[in-house]
Amino acid sequence: MADTLTPLIADLLEWLARGPRTYDDVMDAWRTSCPRLTVWEDAVDSGLVTRLHANGQPTQIALTEQGRQYLAAQGRYPAAMSATLAAKGAAR
Repeated sequence: MADTLTPLIADLLEWLARGPRTYDDVMDAWRTSCPRLTVWEDAVDSGLVTRLHANGQPTQIALTEQGRQYLAAQGRYPAAMSATLAAKGAAR
């Protein structure tokens, strides 16, 4: 991924980590006609996000484990998500 896209990809992933987003919501917010800004495409191609399908429900977009690791490596994993994961780990 190009260095200029790294912060934009992290923005997308951080936005997705904050709560469920439908595919339509993601496309409305992140689609671009600029061939140099391939944020969504790069996130998909890199395995950072996935599409979740459920009968009768809109397609949801979620982070993969690789996407969560990417955010953590960028120092951008949302605090609320980190606290939730820490609580789950402590419960084990």
